[in-house]
Amino acid sequence: MRKKIFLSAAILAAVVSAYAQGNGQAGITEATQMVTSYFEPGTKLIYAIGAVVGLIGGVKVYGKFVRREVA
Repeated sequence: MRKKIFLSAAILAAVVSAYAQGNGQAGITEATQMVTSYFEPGTKLIYAIGAVVGLIGGVKVYGKFVRREVA
């Protein structure tokens, strides 16, 4: 009996929150703006990580070249 009451309350809460959202256009617009605001800093972060990995790889290759370990 308790499970039925809890399940009914959960379904009612989900339905009420779905009606309260309306068409959701404002939320979609806000989410789009938030995602696009993170795009440029994220791109710069990926470039920085790539530069560090490239430098480390270059140093390793140079070290092997100097020690004549290159095949």
